Amino acid sequence: MMIFLRSLLFNLCFFAWALLSSMMFAPLFILSARAAQHAGAPWARSSLWLARVILGIRHELRGREYLADGPFIYACKHQSAWETIIFLTLFQRPAYILKRELLRLPFWGWYLWRMKMIAIDRSAGGSSIKHMLRQAKEALADQRPIVIFPEGTRKAPGAPPAYHPGILALYSQMNVPVIPIALNSGLFWGKNAFFKRPGTIVIEFLPPIAPGLDKREFMQRLQADIETASQRLLEEGRKNHQENPCAHPDENQTNFAG
Repeated sequence: MMIFLRSLLFNLCFFAWALLSSMMFAPLFILSARAAQHAGAPWARSSLWLARVILGIRHELRGREYLADGPFIYACKHQSAWETIIFLTLFQRPAYILKRELLRLPFWGWYLWRMKMIAIDRSAGGSSIKHMLRQAKEALADQRPIVIFPEGTRKAPGAPPAYHPGILALYSQMNVPVIPIALNSGLFWGKNAFFKRPGTIVIEFLPPIAPGLDKREFMQRLQADIETASQRLLEEGRKNHQENPCAHPDENQTNFAG
């Protein structure tokens, strides 16, 4: 019952805050794309605060030595909506690669468009890849880090991976390092799940993959790095919950750059 009540309260507060913040930051939306890009960080920090206070969901950041702003591509495991929030607090003006349908969301979708997120039409085939590469090149030239979820959609923890070719096109054409990211967010904030459970999400930045590998070698290494680390984090999260289901370890202090 307590998890139900906490989840209900969080969902109400989360969507209400999204609506309120979209109106509060409307002047930035009108001013310029660069100004609008700075609206995401305060919204994201507040959303993570709501998750911590209401749900008891904290997070721990590992591999912070690989965390830096600038022209990098971050390829992240995708298990929940949580990771779409966290990067707005870790990077300045990140450029997410996302499905075009999200631009149709009232208010927030308009911000995604104004913030120059890289929206792709997954039904358009090769033309969507060309569009993605053109916009990614512009984002990197503007010193914006790119965030991509190589599987394209959220996967349940432990589900078989299915990596799409978009990350390979970026790696082949952009000539910048790709930094893999593992996590276990799905244990606590599941895909399309109303119920959200207390615990500590671990997100781990892994050693960068430098440009120059052939296509097969790159995809094999990327998938192996992300999946191996994510499986380790899943096992660690399950073990910690079984040993002490009521514990909420302190969140690591993160130097947010937003």
